[in-house]
Amino acid sequence: MSDQTEASEPSETGGAAATAARGAQLLGGEDFSFAAAIGGPRGFVESILPGLVFVVAYITVGGFQVPVIASVVVVVAMVAARLIQRTPVTQALSGVLGVALGAIWAWRAGDAGEYFLPGLWINAAYLAAVLITMVVGWPVVGIAVGLLRGLGMSWRKDRALRRRMQFATAVLAATFLLRLVVQVPLYMSDNVAALGTAKLAMGVPLFALSLWVMWLLVGSVGRPQEVQDPPQQT
Repeated sequence: MSDQTEASEPSETGGAAATAARGAQLLGGEDFSFAAAIGGPRGFVESILPGLVFVVAYITVGGFQVPVIASVVVVVAMVAARLIQRTPVTQALSGVLGVALGAIWAWRAGDAGEYFLPGLWINAAYLAAVLITMVVGWPVVGIAVGLLRGLGMSWRKDRALRRRMQFATAVLAATFLLRLVVQVPLYMSDNVAALGTAKLAMGVPLFALSLWVMWLLVGSVGRPQEVQDPPQQT
């Protein structure tokens, strides 16, 4: 897969605009590709590697310094590799902010668990924003699909379409809610290894699955219906 499509989900604390753009692009497409949803092999690795290294370092070494330093080194190395190869650095750079915020939080608190706190707050903010769009009747998925498919806001005049857009947006909200429901108790109990593992599992894989469900709900919106052949007379 080309580098242009290697844009899998950035960390919650970085690359929010890139995440929204990639998700909207997939929702606006005629076909859904799980390969594109996870960002291709390189994009997938760049998304999970800093967090994976953090968890492994924490389990094997413990403390907070080695895991934090290891994750920072990994993300810097990924950016450097992109620059050397003169390939787009969007995905690698999107991870820089997330890792940097987590590293600063953990270092200042002297606690490895604080590495994940910024992501929890950002997920909560995303959830609140998505729910607000649903409450006011302008579900964010509907806005994105309408713009990408040239429908504008005409879908709001159709009750059935409004309902589908609300359902699709509810799937997005459920993604953020599920992360919080699972990860906040792990954070509160200071179960760092389990929290890191849950964050990895509920990052790219969960995001791709959510996009697929949303695409199933709105994928046919705005497309011309195929003309069926008239029945044969007997």
